[in-house]
Amino acid sequence: MDFATLAAQLNAGTILPEGIVITTLLVVLVGDLIGGRSASRWIPYFAIGGLLSAIIALYFQWDNPNPISFLGGFNGDDLSVVFRGIIALSTAVTILMSIRYVEQSGTALAEFIGIMLSATLGGMFLSGANELVMIFISLETLSISSYLMTGYTKRDPRSNEAALKYLLIGASSTAVFLYGVSLLYGLSGGETRLGAIAANIPNINGAQSFGLVIALVFVIAGIGFKISAAPFHQWTPDVYEGAPTPVIAFLSVGSKAAGFALAIRLLTTAFPLITGEWQFVFTALAILSMILGNVVALAQTSMKRMLAYSSIAQAGFVMIGLIAGTEAGYSSMIFYLAIYLFMNLGGFACVILFSLRTGTDQISEYSGLYQKDPLLTLCLSICLLSLGGIPPLAGFFGKIYLFWAGWQAGEYGLVLLGLVTTVVSIYYYIRVVRMMVVKEPQEMSDAVKNYPAINWKLPGMRPIQVCLILTLIATSLAGILSNPLFSLANNSVARTAILQPAIAATLKADATPLSVVKAAE
Repeated sequence: MDFATLAAQLNAGTILPEGIVITTLLVVLVGDLIGGRSASRWIPYFAIGGLLSAIIALYFQWDNPNPISFLGGFNGDDLSVVFRGIIALSTAVTILMSIRYVEQSGTALAEFIGIMLSATLGGMFLSGANELVMIFISLETLSISSYLMTGYTKRDPRSNEAALKYLLIGASSTAVFLYGVSLLYGLSGGETRLGAIAANIPNINGAQSFGLVIALVFVIAGIGFKISAAPFHQWTPDVYEGAPTPVIAFLSVGSKAAGFALAIRLLTTAFPLITGEWQFVFTALAILSMILGNVVALAQTSMKRMLAYSSIAQAGFVMIGLIAGTEAGYSSMIFYLAIYLFMNLGGFACVILFSLRTGTDQISEYSGLYQKDPLLTLCLSICLLSLGGIPPLAGFFGKIYLFWAGWQAGEYGLVLLGLVTTVVSIYYYIRVVRMMVVKEPQEMSDAVKNYPAINWKLPGMRPIQVCLILTLIATSLAGILSNPLFSLANNSVARTAILQPAIAATLKADATPLSVVKAAE
């Protein structure tokens, strides 16, 4: 094989965005070694610039006529482009809000950003991975980096405890997931590419294979851990409470988006024979996640734990689009994850700012905050109301799109449950807003009474202010001006070849009962 043929088969230009992130990571590490503490003044902004450059590179890869690269190991189709963009953008926003937090904790900022960029690389590669080995390596890159970030504030015993729990449960879920994909490898006769696995399994094992169902169960267990779906959510509340807040902000958006990208690609490509089975399992996970996440959140006294259970519930809502299996279903998932990025990261930015100024994250301590910090109160209120699905904010349009896609696909019970649990969620979101806004001055909490004077000129505070304003504007306007996002989500699904057979099979299955009735008549 000559060099030109090898280069054509590798098609390395497909991973140019990841190449930019790798270069950024190397510059951050070398710059920190050379510049020491003084390098922390420019490193975070350079990292953000590198991530934005990667997003620009992704824009130019849209509708790539030749997306397959590395001998079929990576697929840079439009679906992966959107998910990689969401992950890179979530990291850029997270770095903005983490500068002051990490410096105040007394730990090294450059190393923290380096680990976060490594996690970003894992998530981006996972979004386009088209081969079992690539999937596993990408998943482990994301997971190990997440474990390291969770325990990054090593002087904090809560952070150490969270990291240990996350590591132990994560290692178990990884082992289960690996067993599932090894079964796929064996059932397919030694294939690792997802398309070849789907083609070989029926030839070797026939139309029905019990081993394939076992593999599916183990794979879904691994995916459920990554997206914080009940009953694989045990790590979520403890990790959210104990880990550094910027870390859980990234985990709630970037890691979750990578998990859903893996779910779509792996389930639709490798398990087309048992689509009904995996949709049934995810229906059970969605029901559990929506009920458990929203009901248990009602009893929380810590803002971070409340957002943890909110994250579990939000995963349940997003699964409605996955279960629908239609073009509108997959598009609604992408649309909701894109706006979830801004409203969730905006909420965590507010939690970071409040904890920096008061040293607490207890919900009761937010009482009367409007009197001292109107900007923080406004941003947190808008983000929480958007998470609850209050019109005309972005979250309302995201949930409407998800529920509409589920209703069209005949998932009436799931949609009705989603509506009921959304009403439940509004209660615990509005409880925080009411506490901040409605309380009389004499009912202020001690933390708010001792609230320090607002000074945005302190080191690292200006990036948090920029983050607050950006997320506030995006959350307020993304719903009203949602046509570009709608078009992006719809086009990414319509132009992704691997989804078309799954969508066609779903439409055929939905049309079968109607044709039987007409034939009987």
